[in-house]
This record gives sequence, structure tokens and C-alpha cells, in this order.
Amino acid sequence: MVLVNNPGSWSNIYTPFKHASWQGFTPTDLVFPTFLFVIGNAMSFSLRKYEEKPEMFFLRKIFTRSLLIFFIGLFMSAFPFVYRNEAGEFIFKDLTQIRIMGVLQRIALCYLVASLMLHYIKIQATLLISINILLFYWWIMYRFGTPPDPYSLEGNTALKFDLLIFHPNNLWKGFGITFDPEGLLSTLPAVVNVVAIAGIFIQRSGNTIPTVWKLVLSGLLLVIVAKFWDLYFPIIKGIWTSSYVLYSIGWDLLLIAALILIIEIWKLKKWGYFFVVFGRNPLFIFVLSGLIAMLMSVIWIDGGSIKPWIYNNAFLSWLTLYDASIAFAVSFMLFMWIIGYILDKKKIYIKV
Repeated sequence: MVLVNNPGSWSNIYTPFKHASWQGFTPTDLVFPTFLFVIGNAMSFSLRKYEEKPEMFFLRKIFTRSLLIFFIGLFMSAFPFVYRNEAGEFIFKDLTQIRIMGVLQRIALCYLVASLMLHYIKIQATLLISINILLFYWWIMYRFGTPPDPYSLEGNTALKFDLLIFHPNNLWKGFGITFDPEGLLSTLPAVVNVVAIAGIFIQRSGNTIPTVWKLVLSGLLLVIVAKFWDLYFPIIKGIWTSSYVLYSIGWDLLLIAALILIIEIWKLKKWGYFFVVFGRNPLFIFVLSGLIAMLMSVIWIDGGSIKPWIYNNAFLSWLTLYDASIAFAVSFMLFMWIIGYILDKKKIYIKV
């Protein structure tokens, strides 16, 4: 997420590091649903400690955590509370027009709903509810979408629903129109990415070869079903279609199967420390990366923001356009890794 969010130039990005323009799937489109999948797997461990706690303790904990994550997302939308005009003057942002939804806001809502489901509902019922969520979302997107293409950018039901809830000024405009890919209605199917029960299954089955094979077969089955469903309900990250949910979960099952095989069965662990550094402070590193990126837009040097100055002088001066852009992104990501490494060595873990 840090890598793809911080290219040197948004005009020069290699295709695997870009989201699909609308319908379709790239490696970058796997990142966010995988983050949700990982949250769900972690919850399968963390929620166990609440089983013998009073109900109010559990409810207070998950509601407090969800609200904190949501408001951190709002804080990131508002930060750094000012912007520069063409003359370089600071102008205060109109906080009544900040984006309400976003990545962290979606994570907060998915975490809240998934926590309640996994805590109060049995596994079989959770799977049944998840299937019904995906089917219901398909129906509502088709029923209220604008013909002839109810899943288009301009005519999809998720946009219509969000416009009923939010003022257009509080929605994202990155697609060229008022539309939020992390909107409220499209958060509903994203819950299924979290409640995927791989973590519970792995705990019960153990880190064994049969477990790996079951995960692989399940992943392949979901990928095949998703590709078939794509013919009728296209794989579109922007509206988080049900086929996109199954497709991303399928790939996540294949990935976690590979990791169990390599790390737990073959015992090849040392290479993984690079990623462990991010995993020990994931929310903090993601938030910090966003805050630093936004600060760079208001810190000016030689009449412009510091980011293009660094990009032009440190990367574009000796690399091609695309190589310079990815080199900037990798360098930014490694800078965040160094911060995470220092925190890990000092055993500082910042959690919500």
C-alpha cells in the first residue's frame, strides 16, 4: 500500500503498480482486500481472549477501536489542514468538505461488523451470511443500477447510495467524477474479505501438507467461480463487486498456503523479517506514510513542493521516466521500513 500510493509521478507508473482503470484486476488490486483478509486472520486469534471476558468489555473494546481507526482516517483526510495556492500562500482547508470515507474508514467498519459476526455467530452461519451478502449485493447493484450497464462508473448503485448519504463535496473525485471507491454501500461486501475463516481453519488443521493442499484447492475453486461470475457481475475493485471479493480471497488463500509451506513446513524463515517489520506496526506505518506524503505537498523549495524537487533531482536526473517513478516509490517504502525497523528493535509497537 505504501509502495503503490507513492510513485514519483502519477503519469509514469508500470502497469502492475496501477489499479485497473475500472473492470479488471492487477496485482495492485489485490493489496487492499489482502489487508482486510490479514485483519480477519489476526482476529481469529485475538478474539479468543474475549471469550471469557464480560460482554461489555468486548463491545467497548471493538467499538472504541473501530471509532479510533475511523477518526484517524478522517484526520488523514483533513491533514495538514492547509494547502498552497498558485502563489505559494497557505490556505486553510474547508473541513466541511473533507472526504468522509476512505481506506481506514472502510477498515474500521469492516473490523466492527466482522468482529460481531465472528464473536456471536457460528462458523457455518457466518459462511452462509457471507454468501447471502455477496448475492444480495449483486441483486441490489443490478436492480438499482442504470441500464444498459448497471455496473458502470456513472450509473452504479454504490454511487447513488453514497449520494443519498453524503454531500458530493465529501466524496472522492479521483475517477474524474464524484465517486468514492471506498464508499458506504460497497463496504458491505468488503466485510466478507475479513470474515473469510482461513485463520480459524489453519488453527484447527495445523501447519501441515494436507492443510496446504486444502487451502490451494479452496483458493483455485474461488478463483474459478469468480472468473465465471465475472461474466455476469464483473470484477471491479471500484465498486468492490462480489466476484472481486471471491477472486481476491481465492488468491489470498493461495498466498497463505505458499507461506505456510515455505515458512512453517520448509522452515525458511529468515527472508521474512523484512515483511515482519511492516507487520509489527502496520497501521502506524501506513498512517505515517500518508502524513509524510501530504506534508511534502505543502513544504516548498524553489517555488514548488518538495516531492517533485526530490523526484526530479534525485531520480529523474539519471533514470528514465518509469524507472525514476518506481525508484522514488521504492525509496519512500524503504524509508518507512527503516522507521519500522527502529521501532521493532526498540520493541515499540503502536496499536489502536
